[in-house]
Amino acid sequence: MPGSPYLDQPPKGLLTWPKLLSISVPTISVLSVVAWSQDLLLEWLIFLALALIIFGMIRK
Repeated sequence: MPGSPYLDQPPKGLLTWPKLLSISVPTISVLSVVAWSQDLLLEWLIFLALALIIFGMIRK
């Protein structure tokens, strides 16, 4: 890839966007479908929002 800071491959253990999305999108999708089928969608969205806020505060 032009402009890439890596010579051949990214270093081992580096979490890149494609790897992160391939893990998180299916997981969140399945949990959302389960919450929807169990009529817990509002609770799931509140939990997800709070988790993202807490995660953002910890990372800052």
